[in-house]
Amino acid sequence: MSISVNEKEKFFSVKTANTEYQMKVDEFGVLKHIWYGEITNKNMEYLLDYPNVGFSGSIYEAGTRQTYSLDTLPQEYSCEGTGDYRISSLSVLNKDGDSSVDLRFKGWEVKKGKYSIPGLPASYDNSNEAETLEITLEDKVSKIEVVLKYGVFENTDIITRSAVITNKGDNSVYLKNASSVCLDIPFGNWQWVHFQGRHAMERQLERASLIHGVQESSSNRGASSHQQNPAIVLCSADCTEISGSCIGAMLMYSGSFKARVQLDQIDQVRMVMGINPEMFKWNLKAGESFYTPEAFLSFSSQGFEKLSHCFHKFIRNNVCRGKYKLESRPVLINNWEATYFDFNEEILYNIAKQASELGVDMFVLDDGWFGQRNGETAGLGDWFVNEEKLSGSLKKFVDKVKAMGMKFGLWFEPEMVSEDSDLYRNHPDWAIKIPDRAPVRSRCQLVLDMSRKDVQDYIYEAVSNVLKSADISYVKWDMNRSISDWFSHGLNSENMGEMPHRYVLGVYSLLERLTSSFPDVLFEGCCGGGGRFDAGMLYYCPQIWCSDDTDAYERTKIQYGTSFFYPISAVGSHVSTVPNHQTGRITPIETRAVTAMAGSFGYELDLNTLSSEEKESVKNQIKRFKEYQPLIHNGEYYRLSNPMEDEYAAWEFVSEDKSEALIHGMVFFTKPNFVRYLIKPRGLDENAEYVINNGSETYTGKALMSGGVLVPKTSGDYSPIEMHIAKLLS
Repeated sequence: MSISVNEKEKFFSVKTANTEYQMKVDEFGVLKHIWYGEITNKNMEYLLDYPNVGFSGSIYEAGTRQTYSLDTLPQEYSCEGTGDYRISSLSVLNKDGDSSVDLRFKGWEVKKGKYSIPGLPASYDNSNEAETLEITLEDKVSKIEVVLKYGVFENTDIITRSAVITNKGDNSVYLKNASSVCLDIPFGNWQWVHFQGRHAMERQLERASLIHGVQESSSNRGASSHQQNPAIVLCSADCTEISGSCIGAMLMYSGSFKARVQLDQIDQVRMVMGINPEMFKWNLKAGESFYTPEAFLSFSSQGFEKLSHCFHKFIRNNVCRGKYKLESRPVLINNWEATYFDFNEEILYNIAKQASELGVDMFVLDDGWFGQRNGETAGLGDWFVNEEKLSGSLKKFVDKVKAMGMKFGLWFEPEMVSEDSDLYRNHPDWAIKIPDRAPVRSRCQLVLDMSRKDVQDYIYEAVSNVLKSADISYVKWDMNRSISDWFSHGLNSENMGEMPHRYVLGVYSLLERLTSSFPDVLFEGCCGGGGRFDAGMLYYCPQIWCSDDTDAYERTKIQYGTSFFYPISAVGSHVSTVPNHQTGRITPIETRAVTAMAGSFGYELDLNTLSSEEKESVKNQIKRFKEYQPLIHNGEYYRLSNPMEDEYAAWEFVSEDKSEALIHGMVFFTKPNFVRYLIKPRGLDENAEYVINNGSETYTGKALMSGGVLVPKTSGDYSPIEMHIAKLLS
């Protein structure tokens, strides 16, 4: 049993295969955090010893005991107004205008199975092996009750966190901050890792030592954002890929978030993660409940690699859903970088025809197929086919593509509207903008108010009608701007602070309706590339376009940061043309291919423009990817280099039974008198015999992992690395 409770001592122990999480209710009813780390089979409270810290007050019940202070005590769910001056998990505005909420223990319950969250995506367990621990806390004055939920996935070393906040009083209160997780770490020399960036440069790993005070990773853009990702790592100063302690924390949320880390006055660390409180004020009426998004935690004593493996397996098996959750994905070609808005039926047909001849599985028609959409300034919201541009109906063109032996996919941007559109002219109040103020434009477009049911219903009907009109197998769901001007005609002034969260709930509701209505359609998420690459979107879309930067060299860095939490099968990655449209860089087509194979493989160019030699390469790339796809998507992923620092990038996929491995990568720059790099594979069977690229020489797994392999000699910059390692049958 993964959850054990000592009722007499009010001590809670949550165990996974390799980790243990401990809590205890003290004599004053405060739920204390005791331990998160390796399994000890010992109550670790003996480590907690607190001095009298000046200007850290004590709760009234502690009397003259000045060593007891919530300002220093490790807690499970910190609150504002209790004398704890550190960052808080919960903050309210009571009827009298005060901000105090003092939660004390009320009860607990262990349930079989994994909890769900109304209106929000949440991890699930189809094997019925997960357990849920619920601990109820209450404020006896305000009658606010909080149920802390802990979902336990024993085999993947994942513990999930969520809170249900219920107003059991007679008066409304405002929630100003309702976080999903609070984690206090009393001891250790900790650093933190977050993933910063910008458009076309997402999830750039940044590691730093903690300073006394508060550091944060956050978004206030209405989406999880290009600039930060809702996932961070706390790690020991000596943590590496394969050794040292680290804790991963991820928020399953696609809107504005905040993850704060504080190193306090006595060198304790507190991490709080949840909805961004700067964008949040929720009117919680009497009898109503608020559900926080889910957060995931995992601890590794074996470095970042082990942590990543836990999150990869968990997201693949317990977050992603639907037909394509574990199924092989089609190799696709997207016309965007080949044509942008400038296309007609003949141009598209020729691209599709060539793609079919080279072995591509699916043709995807990107932006520009609907309304009067011939550029960025018009048409969004008018989801009806421009038959003049396609020289006929969508079904007619789709049938042509299908006759070539390919499936068909389509781009949408359902959350947006152009001012030059029939939709905006008919429903200007559906756009997010503040009355009497000129709205902020981005990419020449406005945002639809997804907090409104009538807006959701319109989009559902419009998108559904298109999907029903032809045999469409894939939808690329895009979102190409951040949100500002928060105002909704569907809310009154008292509830306007709810809008950013209600927007996200509306997106989730719409995605749930569409994915349920069209279960055979592969939905891919996109937000100007990777601006909404998060577990919330992966619940509906098993893959997300990783970045609008398709440059192979830059992608090694973007995909490196992405890999710390997200599985390879979730990464949308394509081979594009050179010179690259984002950087102007020229890289070999084989290098572009091995980089794009670290994801859901495809092409983003007009294959007709390639030379005969390059077309043969494309045929071979598609053949290789289809052969390797089970290994790439289902195998364990190993980072064999750090492209942020090293002169090459290398990564490895290893099958579960260790029968084969695939090393891919890139040598960035060739030098005179080049000294070859040494790469050490990991994850092999050290006692087995292996061959590399069907060669005649054999190697033991121990030799390969201890001694390594030499990178092939390179000629020219950005040279590809590909080594297939196969176990010899005994």
